Parts: sequence; structure tokens; C-alpha cells
Amino acid sequence: MKRQHYIRQKKRKRLAKRLALFTVAILSAVAVSLLSLRIYAQIAGAPTLTVPKATVFLDQHDNQIGDYFQSERRYWLELDKMSPYLAEATVAIEDKDFYKHGGFDYSRIAGAVLADIKAGRKVQGASTLTQQYARNLYLSHEKSWTRKINEALYAYRLEIFYSKDEILEGYLNTVYYGHGMYGAEAASRYYFGKSASDLTLAEAAMLAGIPKGPTYYSPIANLEKATNRQKLILSLMEQQEKITANEKAHAEKEELVYKNSEWVANKSIAPYFLDVVWTEASEILESKNMNISEGGWTIKTTLNQAHQKAAEQAVQKNMPNTDLQVGLVSMDVKTGFVTALVGGRDYSKSSFNRVTLAERQPGSSIKPILYAAALENGFTPLTFLNVGETIFTYDNGRATYKPQNVNGQFAAKDMSLAQAMAISDNIYAVKTLEQVGYTAFREMLQRFDLNYTEKDNPSIALGTIETSLYDLTNAYNTIAAEGEKRNATTILSITNAQGDVVYKYTAPETKQVLSKQDAYLLTDMMTGIFDPIYSDYSPATGVAIRGRMTHTYAAKSGTTISDQWLVGYTPSITAGVWNGYDQGKTLSVQEDMAATKQVWIDFMEAIHNGKANEVFPVPDGVQGVVVDIETGKLGMDACPKQRLVYLKESDVPTEKCRSFEIFEPDTWGNWLDFEVLRNFWRN
Repeated sequence: MKRQHYIRQKKRKRLAKRLALFTVAILSAVAVSLLSLRIYAQIAGAPTLTVPKATVFLDQHDNQIGDYFQSERRYWLELDKMSPYLAEATVAIEDKDFYKHGGFDYSRIAGAVLADIKAGRKVQGASTLTQQYARNLYLSHEKSWTRKINEALYAYRLEIFYSKDEILEGYLNTVYYGHGMYGAEAASRYYFGKSASDLTLAEAAMLAGIPKGPTYYSPIANLEKATNRQKLILSLMEQQEKITANEKAHAEKEELVYKNSEWVANKSIAPYFLDVVWTEASEILESKNMNISEGGWTIKTTLNQAHQKAAEQAVQKNMPNTDLQVGLVSMDVKTGFVTALVGGRDYSKSSFNRVTLAERQPGSSIKPILYAAALENGFTPLTFLNVGETIFTYDNGRATYKPQNVNGQFAAKDMSLAQAMAISDNIYAVKTLEQVGYTAFREMLQRFDLNYTEKDNPSIALGTIETSLYDLTNAYNTIAAEGEKRNATTILSITNAQGDVVYKYTAPETKQVLSKQDAYLLTDMMTGIFDPIYSDYSPATGVAIRGRMTHTYAAKSGTTISDQWLVGYTPSITAGVWNGYDQGKTLSVQEDMAATKQVWIDFMEAIHNGKANEVFPVPDGVQGVVVDIETGKLGMDACPKQRLVYLKESDVPTEKCRSFEIFEPDTWGNWLDFEVLRNFWRN
């Protein structure tokens, strides 16, 4: 017995000794680990607290017109300037022992582990505010051991080098509150239309509940869940003696007013334009091996706020109460700078930019490009063609094409290019393409940086090749610039966060896309769309808005079954307007079909209001002459349909019109009229 007792005691002593050694080893390992961790933290130093900086946009006059936070909209606000309710509510729900622990709440960690084991899956988190802040600053939200270890290391360093208030301030300025809002100040402005410094207890408790799950607890997304979480936070604040029972009761009764719709409206100054700027700036910086996502850029843009306001007002005034969409863009003729851009009716409902991203069939608005090729290949504004109903064959005779005019009618006589442009005759356009050739037209489209096709189909003369309003307006801007190449741009300069200018716009080398003479002839013919003298079986396409014009404009309209276009210019500004439905359905309501011209003329008249009328400069080698538009001969008193038409000097007619030329062959009986005979002999 004694021996057995002795043996048991000896075993116990050995076990105790081993346990003591193991405990010492564990404690030594922990001590070494903590010492190593401390040494690592000291060597690594204080982690930076920088967050992505805002990129600021300026208009052409250096006025701020917006900011861009890429995916994070954030306005930094110091902790002592925030409503104290917000900090207390956040600590109450997220980390009640925040001011007691050193970055890790071991009791919460143990509780979370037990809960996860019991449930057989991860059901409870244990991250402190410090850990969450570390994750917001430096890490992704992937669920991996590597991320958790890095999170712990960063949290430890934060606790060593920064005070609790600094950490809490950083957390409140970086945490995500939903709807693209990062930080309490941005969230407060978005949800309540006020600074986070002015939040009431009820508002602060509502905001504090969102970061747990912005998709579920945003009052905009789910008011019931958000309200229940708000009440939970108020209860916790009372339990933790942050507020009284009366304060809790009062907060629960407070009716909150959400002003997110007002926030969106206030942030919608030229939003479509700024999206174009962001894309263009990204490409510029990438070409310089820089990344726009770094933030801190100051981007000076080409926006003219007076033009932008006029554009938005023209759209708001003239768009019908339907689903009809709109695009409007204006460009400076001299520089190519984009001065205004509206990419749709409501950016908050659809950020799709119908100016730059949508490609639609331009219809007859492509004809000036076709006629530019014609002018280079023997045509003049007084080239006459038979424009009666015609069936065209193509593809080596295997296919036919029978174009129609907008009203289904056709001219009863030959028609000049100038008149065909004015009334947008389709037979003339297709016959021009046949005579000029597909190669010449294709080459002209390429010169103007417009889409083209290698297929020879006569319908392309009527604008069946899709293009964007941005590109087509830029092409017209080149014509307006007397044929000199214009490259649309939205950016004047880019400055980095240190104040260094990393990009400054410089005008490209001049390139003549079209001769000055041909550019002017196109311009003069496009002024004809507003002149009723050209009306025939169909009125000149712009006469409906002629009465509202106080300036001289050159323009061309385009119509398809689902699109309406009008692009035109003065010597200083080019503007393009498109209307249609996003889903491309047929335009059939007259109100929808009339909107384009009304938007365009409202905009052009507004931006030219109070300015002297500008005259398109006539280049050398071009001469104005009054002609009879029915015959193309020099105008005389006996020929009533006369107009001043510009031609190259070598193309000026020498033959005078005669009174008998105004009669059709079946009206010879009128010659018996004495007055007709007298006028004939007089001339």
C-alpha cells in the first residue's frame, strides 16, 4: 500500500512538474510573442490614417461644380464637431467596452466562438470598432484567416499609436452607411439633409444602426427593420446610462423626415457631363501611368454653367409627359470644348448617357457628310437631279431598294442639291450616293471619325449606320470650323493632390478635313432648312421654328421611326439634340416628334440672347449670287422663287431665267395672257 501511495505521489509530482514547465513555456511563448508583436509594431510605426481623397471638378471659370469619390463619397468631420449622440449610439451597439479594451474584446471573442460552435456556422462577429476601422482603412472584406490576422495586426498598431477618440473619429468617417455614403457626415446629409453635428438622438440612433447591414437597415431600403434596430440602440443606450428613460421615450416618438431625394437633386449639377469628364480624365492619367482612383485630383473642365443651365431648362420645358428620352450636347466651334451636356431626363433614375453611350441611326442628319463627298466629286449646290419615285437595284442586281420621303410624296420636277438639303429629299440622297460612290462616302465618314460599313447598301445614304450624338455633333462642329478638324474634349487641366499640374490641354495640330469652300457651301445650304422659299411637296424641315429665330443658324434634322435629331450651329457654338425611347419603340405621338426642334431652338436662343447676330465668314473663291431655285439660273423679276445662294466662283451660272420657265408643259394656254407675254418680252 505504501509503495503504491509512493508511486502515485511520484507520478503526481512528475505531472505537476511537467505542467509547471508547460505553463512556463506557454507563458514564455506568450511573453515572447507579445514582445515580438510590440517590437514589430514599434518598427512598423504608426499606420497612416489617410483615406481616398475627393477629386474636385471646376468649370472653365474655376468655379467648383462637383466632386467625385469614385465609389466612396466622404466628407471628413472631427469628432468634437459631431453630435455626441452619434458617437454614443455607435459605441453602444458596436462595441460597448471600446474605451476599456486595448483593441480586442476577449470576452466577445469567446462568446462568438461558442455561438459559432453551437450553431455549426459563423453566426456572430466579435470585431471591435478598432478592428472594423483597420479593415475599412487597409483591407478588403474577404473572409479569410490572412485578412483576420492582418486586421488584428493593424488594430494593435492603431491602439498603440492613436487615442481612442482618434480611432472613433476615424471609424465614424470611414464606415459605410449605404447608398454610396461613406462616413457620418455624408450619411447625415444624404438621409436628413443636415450636418452630423446637428443630429438629434433619434436621428443618430437611426444612423448608428445602418453599418451592421446597409442593405437591410437603411431606412430608405427597409424602414421597418431600420426602426426596430433604432429602438434596440436606444434601449442599449439607456441600459448603459448614456441617456435617460425620458430621452429614450422622446426619441422613439420623434417622426424622422428623410431628405435623400433633395440630396440627389442638389448633387445633380451636370452629372452626365461629369461622368464624361471622369472617363476622359481616367484615360489621360492612364496614358501617363497614373491612376485616377488615387483621388486628390483637381480637374478643370470646359463646362460653361450658363450653357448648362440653358440646356437643362430647354429640356425641362419642352419634354412631354411620356417616357421619351433626350440627349443634348454643345461644343465651342473655335476650340471643340464641350460647354454643356445633358444625357437624359433624370440622372437619379438613369445614369445612362444618351449623348456618348447610345448609338442610334441618325437618319437624314448624316446627309451633310454625304454631300461633303458630293461637293468634292463634281456636285455644286445647283446640281439638279430627277427626284421622282425611284427603285434602286444593288448587290449586282440581286436586291432592290425603294426609299420614301417623310410624307410619302415625291417632287414633280428636277431638284437642286440646295433644295434637296432644305426639304431633306431622300431620292436625291440615294442618287447622290450612286453617283459619288460608296468608297468616297465611306472615306468621308472616316475623315469625320464617324462609324461606317464596308457593305454597299443604298440605305446608308439615309443614315442607317448608327452613331452617337457626341460624335455627330463633333462632326458638325468640324464643318462649322470651316472644315478644320475638331476634337471634342471636356478637360482643360488636371492637378494632383500636391498642386502639380500633370496635364494641360494643348490644341492639336491643325488638320483640314474639308476645304473651307466646301465647308461654307454646306453651311449655306444648311441655313436653307429654315427658308420657306425652298418648300415644295414638303416644307423646308426647319420652318416650324423659323418664327422663333433671332440669329442665323445652319442645321440639319434627321428622322427615323424611333429617333429625332437636330444638329446645327452658329459661327461660335454647335449643338445637337436627340430624342427617342430607350427601348427604341416607334415615335408616333406628334408631341414627342416635335420636342427635338423646340429643345434645340430654346437652347440656341438662350445662349445667344443679347449677342449680335454672327455671320458665317465667306472664304475666298466663293461668291453669292441670286438664283431662281426652280432652274438654277440667275434670278430675274419674272422668276418668283429666288434666293441668294453661294457657289464656287467657277460654278456661278451665267444664263438668266425666263418667265416661260416657270410654266409646266401643259400650261401653254397661259401664254395667251397679255401680262405674261409683256413680261416675257420685257426680259
